[in-house]
Amino acid sequence: MKNSLSVLALMLCLVFSSGNAQKFEDLALTPPMGWNSWNKFGCNVDEQMIRNIADAMDSSGMKDAGYEYIVIDDCWHGGRDSLGFIYPDSARFPSGMKALADYVHSKGLKFGIYSCAGDKTCGGRPGSRGHEYQDALTYAKWGVDYLKYDWCNTAGLNSVGAYTTMRNALYAAGRPVVFSICEWGDTKPWEWAGDVGHLWRITGDITHCFDCELNHGTWSQWGVMRIAEMRKDIRKYAGPGHWNDPDMLEVGNGMTQSEDRAHFSIWCMMAAPLIAGNDLRSMSNETKEILTNRDVIDIDQDSLGVEGYLYATMDSVEVWVKPLVKGDWAICFLNRASSAQRFEFDWSKNIIADDLSKRVLNTNGTAYTLRDLWGKKILGDTKGKLTSELATHDVLVLRLTNR
Repeated sequence: MKNSLSVLALMLCLVFSSGNAQKFEDLALTPPMGWNSWNKFGCNVDEQMIRNIADAMDSSGMKDAGYEYIVIDDCWHGGRDSLGFIYPDSARFPSGMKALADYVHSKGLKFGIYSCAGDKTCGGRPGSRGHEYQDALTYAKWGVDYLKYDWCNTAGLNSVGAYTTMRNALYAAGRPVVFSICEWGDTKPWEWAGDVGHLWRITGDITHCFDCELNHGTWSQWGVMRIAEMRKDIRKYAGPGHWNDPDMLEVGNGMTQSEDRAHFSIWCMMAAPLIAGNDLRSMSNETKEILTNRDVIDIDQDSLGVEGYLYATMDSVEVWVKPLVKGDWAICFLNRASSAQRFEFDWSKNIIADDLSKRVLNTNGTAYTLRDLWGKKILGDTKGKLTSELATHDVLVLRLTNR
């Protein structure tokens, strides 16, 4: 009885102390970078695999490239004890989550976990509905740094209220946590979640194809380009500490090398969180080279924090632009066609004015150096026309500098 009263008192203190709650500031000032188990492993998660993934992130160059979060998605849950506190599946996580978090931290990385606003997760495990403050306190004790919070089995719930409740619970528990809102864009979280979470999903789940829809009847998974073109005019809601999230990366999960390169490039142009979803333990050198290209990652992590956008389409070649710090620009040419495409771009005839950043790219009178970020070479400058050929579903990503 004494134990139960102590827990009740603690929970009441947490609830009352969250009266002035907010999300943790000074987190995710650039889009979060890390790894999540779902895309590759689904519910097949266990302690040893997560330890090995952390080892691989440390040894593969991923950590050095900026990746820091190791996030366990759904199905880690065991159940709830007699007081309602969550505990992990003891068969899969025999050492417990605190020991696993400590191991991840020992690698210089951060530890993330998954829950759901409903009474059950999408995988049928215990959700956080009615247990938000208990779960937040448990996560703090375990050493959790990142929470992905899903939206299954939420009948009767209001998304703004449900996510705000968990935000308040995390803040009351006192450990800074990056809060990833995952309600698939259904209630336009970009309009309300800036003060609630650090990133929010803007679409349904991704799948490892370039341009397709996998229809599951009541819901669909979307290919890379379907997601990239799905939401229009929401870039103004993104910025340091609050990011539009087009879902996790499928690089290394079955697309061609060109498609993986295009996928990664467009996510960087969109200032998207870079959450790898492949098996880091066995990835090919080609996959590793894509995921660790620091020049392209720098486009994503640019401290100006402005999301790029589709500027123009030339037949089957899209032109994406993104303003960067110190007057630089990123330009991405993307071939959507199923065959190679040759294109020409006249810099002098394309004066690019971005109303959001109030920046203008005008090469008339100012010559910008063109650096090819995948080819790792200089392609001249903007004094002349750019002529190039792109393989099917491939990209040319340039950084323009006038220094």
